[in-house]
Amino acid sequence: MRVLLKAALDTERANDAIRSGKMPQLMEEALGQLKPEAAYFTLDHGRRTAYLVIDVQDSSEMPKIGEPFFLDFGAEIELTPVMNREDLARGLSQLT
Repeated sequence: MRVLLKAALDTERANDAIRSGKMPQLMEEALGQLKPEAAYFTLDHGRRTAYLVIDVQDSSEMPKIGEPFFLDFGAEIELTPVMNREDLARGLSQLT
């Protein structure tokens, strides 16, 4: 199932990662583990925020998904099921 992962990074923890030079490595490790279909980085409510579209097969994957962001960045995480255009068309076709 496609899931939108929103990770809002704690500002001080992210600042520490940037100052120490570890931010690129930590982010690459997280992205390498999750293999997102898409990844976007922005500000949301004044916080560095990553939006990743990932494939989740089972709810038991939640620790693997969240822990790098919790441990490295003190992030607040949201996971939301999402559909792409083809998923929406397939879902809507089941209504008739």
